[in-house]
Amino acid sequence: MEHHERIDLDRLTTEARNPRSEALDRLDTLDMVRLINAEDATVAEAVGRVAAEVARAIDVIAERLARGGRLVYAGAGTSGRLGVLDAAECPPTFNARPGQVVGLIAGGPPALTTAVEGAEDDAVAGAAALRAIDPTANDVVVGITASGRAPWVLGALDEARAAGAFTIGFACNADAELRAHADLCILPVVGPEVLSGSTRMKAGTATKMVLNMLTTGAMVRLGKTYGNLMVDVQATNEKLVERAIRMVQTLADCDRAAARRALDACGGAVKPAILVARLDIGADEARERLQRADHRLRDALDEAEHGA
Repeated sequence: MEHHERIDLDRLTTEARNPRSEALDRLDTLDMVRLINAEDATVAEAVGRVAAEVARAIDVIAERLARGGRLVYAGAGTSGRLGVLDAAECPPTFNARPGQVVGLIAGGPPALTTAVEGAEDDAVAGAAALRAIDPTANDVVVGITASGRAPWVLGALDEARAAGAFTIGFACNADAELRAHADLCILPVVGPEVLSGSTRMKAGTATKMVLNMLTTGAMVRLGKTYGNLMVDVQATNEKLVERAIRMVQTLADCDRAAARRALDACGGAVKPAILVARLDIGADEARERLQRADHRLRDALDEAEHGA
């Protein structure tokens, strides 16, 4: 039998035994659900304690994206799947350019639906996965590992650093090993899981919450929204077409027919359609105004209406 160096899990909060769930298998179903829900309720508070680090990460990500860089998630297991999920949702939600947000997972695409045994333990493979996308100094690479020690993630972060990229580490242990591999760390300590070591639970929820903040916050900073409206949304299904019509109606103060005409004239793009309907201008002029305003709808409207 091949000998492996012992991994010290005792010091990891994510591996500790939760005293509140030690009788988990003896609880009736309703009490079990209530216990899981009570534990989940603590996650938002844990994330709130790292708000300053999340805000710093958002500002760095927005600045790098603005100069043509990418946001790259690199994770293993549940962490990797959540990174790929967040990356996949950026184009339809924010009209992010292809490849602007990238999700990498240990074990490659098959690991999205099936556990790839041992993939997270290969630091060389993590470095190779990062190297394959040609990282640059304009990129931000977020290494996601609930334990804070997955070698694949650490290898990816080290490769990113070598290329000059800004590195961010995410884990749910305060003394995470990735501290030594990242320029900035986000470490919400959610405590022991209801099912010991099952970091798809509270740690996974914390991961989803933080990744939501990173991309949403960065896209807001880049002018991809107007207030709380997704004015860069890609209207690719009936629900989103309806949402686009409602946004044009709201922000241009026009009726449904006028909103529909403006959207048709702009190929379904919401931002220029709002300018067309609100300022009574053509689609080409609307696009030119947005270009001058660095594609920020609020700035384009301010310039047109107040000469700002």
